[in-house]
Amino acid sequence: MNQFFAKCPFCNGQVVIVSYRCKNCNTKIEGQFAPNEFNNLTQEDLNFLRLYLKNRGNLTKVAEKLGVSYPTVHSYFSRVLANLGYSSSEEDSYSSVLEKLENNQIDFSTAISIIKGEKEVKS
Repeated sequence: MNQFFAKCPFCNGQVVIVSYRCKNCNTKIEGQFAPNEFNNLTQEDLNFLRLYLKNRGNLTKVAEKLGVSYPTVHSYFSRVLANLGYSSSEEDSYSSVLEKLENNQIDFSTAISIIKGEKEVKS
């Protein structure tokens, strides 16, 4: 069975589903149906979300399974949230701080100060 495309593979335009058919009884329903936000996720995002759910939302366990650091898996999670339309500027700021901490661009005490709002995040 073909995978559903959330965007037109030729022009990147919005896709509308026009019919559904039951594999069991062959009933066909026609109309215009909009895809949901999960259709906008890449295969990589969907695989991450499945792993996240299998581990009951424990990002530490997800990081262990993927063999990456906690800040990296937190960035993946933030990306999935953003692709679902659930991103917030505060969450983006936390992800940025964790990424800078992981890349040794800032130290732990600076990261804590930024999160507490005592310092600004510098790109």
